[in-house]
Formats: sequence, C-alpha cells, structure tokens
Amino acid sequence: MKQLVLVPRLTTTILIVLHVTILLAGFLAPYDPAMQNRTSPLLPPIGVHFVDTLGVFHLRPLVRSAGRTPDYPLRFFVSGSTYRFLGLWTFRTHLFGVEEPGRLFLLGTDEFGRDQFSRILWGGQVSLLIGWLATLLALGIGLALGSVAGFFGGWPDAAIMRGAELFLALPWLYLLLAVRAFLPLSLPPHATAMILTVIIGIVGWARPARLVRGIVLSARERDYVSAARGFGASSWHLLRRHCLPETYTVLATQATLLIPQFMLAEVALSFIGLGVGEPAPSWGNLLAPLRQIPILASAWWMMAPAMLVMVTSWCFLSLGDVFVHGET
Repeated sequence: MKQLVLVPRLTTTILIVLHVTILLAGFLAPYDPAMQNRTSPLLPPIGVHFVDTLGVFHLRPLVRSAGRTPDYPLRFFVSGSTYRFLGLWTFRTHLFGVEEPGRLFLLGTDEFGRDQFSRILWGGQVSLLIGWLATLLALGIGLALGSVAGFFGGWPDAAIMRGAELFLALPWLYLLLAVRAFLPLSLPPHATAMILTVIIGIVGWARPARLVRGIVLSARERDYVSAARGFGASSWHLLRRHCLPETYTVLATQATLLIPQFMLAEVALSFIGLGVGEPAPSWGNLLAPLRQIPILASAWWMMAPAMLVMVTSWCFLSLGDVFVHGET
C-alpha cells in the first residue's frame, strides 16, 4: 500500500480520467466513429461559445457549425447513433450533441469528414485494450515460466532461460512486422486486434520471466521457506504461499513499462498499415493520414492522438518510477 500512497496525484488522476473517458466512449462521443460527412473534410476544431452572431449572451453553450450561421444550442443527454457499452448493452443516449443540420466537431474532422473527437475516444479502446491485454499475457507467461525456472532449477531452468535469451536477442519490432506480414491484410479489425495482442504478449514474456526467476531463486533459500519445507509443505504450496508474493511489486513495475511499450507497438503497426485497419479506429491508424505531407502541414489537429499516446506513456512510466523508488 505504501507504493500506492507515493503515486503522484497528477499522474493517477490523468490515468483514471483517461481510462474512464475511454471506457465511456460511446456515451461521450457525439457521433458514430465511422459516420462520414463528405462535405466537411479536414475541418478545424469547432469551439463552443456563449455569444451568438448578434452579440447576445446565452446561458446555454452555442456551436457555430463549420464557422457558419446559425448558432446551434448544445444539448445534453441527446439521442443519437446506437452503441454497445462494454459490448453487452445497447444504448442511444449521448452526453451532448446538437440538432441537425448542425455539427459538433470539437477536435475537427479527418479527410473523410469523420468526427475526430469520437474516433479518438473509440480508438483509445483499441490501443489501450491491446496494451493491457498483451501486458497481462506477457506477465502471465513470464510469471509461470520464471517461477518454475527459479524454484525447481535444473533442466527446466536452463531451457526456459535459453528461450528467454533468444527472445531478448530478437528485435521485437521487426519480428512483429515479419509475423504480421505473413497474415492476410483483409482480416476484420477485431480479429487483427486479437492477433496483435497475442503476438505482442508472446514476444514480451522474456524480461518479466528473468526478473521473476531471480526473485523466486532468492526467496526459496530464505529461512522461513526452509522451515516450511521441513514441516512437509509441498513445492507448489511453498511457491504459491511464500515465493510468488515476493514478485508482485516487480510485476507491477513491469506492467507500467510494458503497457506503453505494447501500446506503441500497436500504434506503429497501425500507422504503417499493418495493424488495425479501417473503418475501426485506433490511435495508430488515426495518425496514418499524417504520412501525407499536405495533411501534416495544414491539419494540426490530426496530431491529437499522438499527444494522447505521449501523455499516456508518460503517466505509466511515472508510475514505474514510483514502484522502483518504493522498492529501494
């Protein structure tokens, strides 16, 4: 608990707000992320104001769609496109919106006229989910193999550690590119996301396994473990009861390092067209239009996903520093 108390309030607040916002993407996003407005491509962000074109002040926020009159009042708890919360329940209620033919583009639009704010929220679900699931998979494999290698030693230890050294020696990004290149590009976005999660998680198990092995190797030689063994405790009981709890802080530290790393892997693959493809949004494919020089030079709002990726990575890495300092 001491480590949690030492976590900077700003970092935890940002992460909590970010994850809650992404989780409620369907409710907070005013539009379906795939809905196109071909008459409004690459529009800059539309501001919310309280003074209309005649200079009259209004208590209700106003939106001037695409910079034109008339002003449309911002309404709350409006009915809009259908979405599924957590993939289980279907809703149509959105937190805010404007009446047709008004448009609410808080972060502008992309080259197809799709609302960037809505797509960033929905894209965060894909990128963050891949980062979290791949991390859990990597830590699960690393915990299982590392604990077996450290506690039992012998040929299992030698085999597991040689495998870990092989994975550590491989350039993981190039390995991801090679594996993804063998898969068909026409896979559905959800299937691609799951495949990326499995591949990234399997590639990333080696470093956590080596750390867990070292901790378990040290813990098994302690006096209380030897005493429990003398009283007839089984190997699995000693491992589960006395050795594995020693690894939890290290696993938490590794999680704060792996989540942004794996999230960036998805962003990189989707950016070059080998990750999650259209029409499903992810922070990686939202940045893909920036490969075009005219968009990069003029549509500055298209870089918003990159800013979110940097802020999210910084927050997780700051948490990792807190856990490391707590250990020392």
